[in-house]
Amino acid sequence: MFTGIIQTVGRIESLVRRGDAVRLAITAPAFDTSDVQLGDSIAVSGPCLTAVALGAGRFEADVSPETLAKTTLGGRQAGDRVNLEKALRLSDRLGGHLVSGHVDGVGEVKARIERADYVQFRLSAPVELARYIATKGSISVEGVSLTVNAVNGAEFELMIIPHTLENTTLGELHAGSQINLEIDLVARYLERLAGRDNAGSDPDTLKWMGPRAS
Repeated sequence: MFTGIIQTVGRIESLVRRGDAVRLAITAPAFDTSDVQLGDSIAVSGPCLTAVALGAGRFEADVSPETLAKTTLGGRQAGDRVNLEKALRLSDRLGGHLVSGHVDGVGEVKARIERADYVQFRLSAPVELARYIATKGSISVEGVSLTVNAVNGAEFELMIIPHTLENTTLGELHAGSQINLEIDLVARYLERLAGRDNAGSDPDTLKWMGPRAS
């Protein structure tokens, strides 16, 4: 589990094919790995990866064929910059929102508009994810916890402040950029509890949820 508050930006050192998978090596001098152990989770621009090798300011992780196919990691190259966050500890502040590191889909930047003191992005999400995105709700974009400012069908807008642009890879986004999206976990659970996905649910559970408006 993560918060979507990026700790540093790293750079892909190498990508080595291992059958259908890839061994990813990432360097990040400002990334403290002293409290990371082999097998720990690290979010890399959204997807949760498992550390399989560690060094000072460096780690390696294996990326499965599923992750390569369903996230932007499949199109990454050596030299690309990536957002990094270590897994949440129970004693940590929850500065963003609860992020699982399980990317729901890949979206696209439709427009980037420079404003006086922020950048306005218009992005599109896969149609099947659009119903989970709400104005003033939370969303993870490239692993960054953000607040949605407006929604129009499968498109939504974000207002990104200079600090976030400078300390994550969001400042590099432009029209046409592909982005990892993870919707708010709360939205998925609310849909389940509201009965939109209740085929085969226990009748007692549905009764507990109370009457529903017609």
